[in-house]
Amino acid sequence: MGDVMKKRVRVVLPNAEVPQPAPRTRNVPLPWQSPKAALEDKEAPARVAATLKSKGYLQADQDIAFLASDEMRGVRLQLDFMKAEHGLTDHQVKHTIVVFGSTRIPEPVAARMRLEKARNKLDAHPKDPSLQRMVSIAQRVLKLSRYYAIAQEFGDAIGRMKEVRDGGRIALMTGGGPGMMEAANRGAFHAGAKSIGLNITLPHEQYPNPYLTPGLCFRFHYFALRKMHFLNRARALVAFPGGYGTMDELFETLTLVQTRKIAPLPIILVGREFWSRAVNIPYLVEEGVIDPEDEDLFCFAETADEILQIISDWYTKAGEPFIEKPTNPSPNTKASQTSPEPNS
Repeated sequence: MGDVMKKRVRVVLPNAEVPQPAPRTRNVPLPWQSPKAALEDKEAPARVAATLKSKGYLQADQDIAFLASDEMRGVRLQLDFMKAEHGLTDHQVKHTIVVFGSTRIPEPVAARMRLEKARNKLDAHPKDPSLQRMVSIAQRVLKLSRYYAIAQEFGDAIGRMKEVRDGGRIALMTGGGPGMMEAANRGAFHAGAKSIGLNITLPHEQYPNPYLTPGLCFRFHYFALRKMHFLNRARALVAFPGGYGTMDELFETLTLVQTRKIAPLPIILVGREFWSRAVNIPYLVEEGVIDPEDEDLFCFAETADEILQIISDWYTKAGEPFIEKPTNPSPNTKASQTSPEPNS
């Protein structure tokens, strides 16, 4: 009996032919492919229609109200992060130089036009203090507009950098808005490099600047996730003169480096005159609210070449040089973005 059990039994099917694979669509519909007929229950069609229209029947990933609910905030946070992450990975973005700066500082031509309009209004009402202040601010903005050309030149230089030490080119990343961010994106875009913008949804209408690589402008709902993506691939942070938004990102980065929540990276403030007045770091040291070593977390620059040199020297001193200087300046850096007249 044991020997019989050990023998292998061959089962021969009466028909050894393999049946044809089932077609993609059925020949005979399944019962639930048609609603219950009114002949069986006259109220059935109305009840089925009501079910189909109900919120509960809406598929979860198509239910905007459900996804926007408080309970789904965790899912929205994940989606906010993953969509940009997916896009950046698809475009093989491994390293970024992040540029911040005021959205209110346009290129010099536009700044001159604004000043002219302000002066025309003041001429009509010369004693109006609000118009006097408007002219004064317009004059200062015109002076600051010289940084537009510097930001554009810097973006152009980043766009022409060679591959870094572990492969991939440096991409330029900004908040995707106008002003200083537009200038940096503009330089990188015309240099043929990847030009990235991270927009944020705000209560009012807004538009991204026109110098962003298609597919690399992402719109976030949460500031926190936008901040994370700013620094996730950052190899340097460059801050041009700016207001609350610029300072928010700058001090976020300084705090993360100070506390070593992220690895140190070069932080460059462009425009010593502006930043020394806007933020009195030596005073913070004197008052004992930051340590003397925290003054060394950043440095100043005035030109695109100085910014590039600082980044290069920083990584050389860190023992991991990976940024090479660009070749000759690109003709796409337009001479039209010249500095304003000092007495304007």
